[in-house]
Amino acid sequence: MIEKINKYLEETKEFAATTIDEIESFRIKYMGKKGFINDLFSEFKNVPRENKKLVGQKLNELKISIQEKINALKENLEDKTESRSEIDLSLPGDSLKLGSRHPISIVRNEIIDIFKRLGFTVSEGPEIEDDWHVFSALNFPEEHPARDMQDTFFIETNPDILLRTHTSSVQVRVMENSNPPIRTISPGRVFRNEAISARAHCIFHQVEGLYIDENVSFADLKQTLLYFAKEMFGEKTEIRLRPSYFPFTEPSAEMDVACNICGGKGCNVCKYTGWLEILGCGMVDPNVLESSGIDSNKYTGFAFGMGIERITMLKYGVKDLRLYFENDVRFLNQFKSAL
Repeated sequence: MIEKINKYLEETKEFAATTIDEIESFRIKYMGKKGFINDLFSEFKNVPRENKKLVGQKLNELKISIQEKINALKENLEDKTESRSEIDLSLPGDSLKLGSRHPISIVRNEIIDIFKRLGFTVSEGPEIEDDWHVFSALNFPEEHPARDMQDTFFIETNPDILLRTHTSSVQVRVMENSNPPIRTISPGRVFRNEAISARAHCIFHQVEGLYIDENVSFADLKQTLLYFAKEMFGEKTEIRLRPSYFPFTEPSAEMDVACNICGGKGCNVCKYTGWLEILGCGMVDPNVLESSGIDSNKYTGFAFGMGIERITMLKYGVKDLRLYFENDVRFLNQFKSAL
């Protein structure tokens, strides 16, 4: 009987199958009601008592070996079937879904490219700043309303530390560490404690520019901004400069661009005026130059600052700047062509 069991063990070891029917036939042959295993257990009754232990162990070994063989063959067959069903080499490949740059990033890069063509370099600085670089060095008096908690996010434990309200702080750092001529722009994120609406947000993005050299005039400022507006919005773009006030420039002005969302007819974005303010500008105040160690008797300069969100609204006809922060894929996918 031991020889018969060893024979079946060898046959089990050598058996191979390529179909589920072959595996089932093998199972019935050995494990079925009329299979070899049942026959062997029937013969086991007649085995002498002294040999029962050895024969019983061999019988269990054969039964386990057959079951493991059946399981292994089925798993191998299932793996091959799944591979064939999952990968059909005759099918065309799946197209990859392309992402898109955020409209703010697209316009930011375009602004940088325009001013680079005029010789401006790019400067960056920290978003968490001190009072000197955000206010004091820029000629803000102690009682200026921009220092009020309603406009600026101060650090409660240290009122001298705040979230920058403009990237002019970067310009101060450039003036402190550079000698004229200086021609630089400072793009970045800024923070102001404002109510969120279609036209305003507590977080927004700016690009500020600074040009300091001998004999720089307001005419240089106007021509620079006119060139920028035409490059950004088209050759027929109209601008207007309105007198204004900023502590760090004198004289100061605000620049408007004809609203292309409504075609100048008036809408909620331009407050029904037909014009949209996009930046403030002016000649750098001599006090600002002197506070950074630049001789105001020898050098003059101009500065400007613009909100990227507002320019993006004009360029793409976006009527609500809150859309920029919602991460709605349906909105962002519209800008794939602008990559």
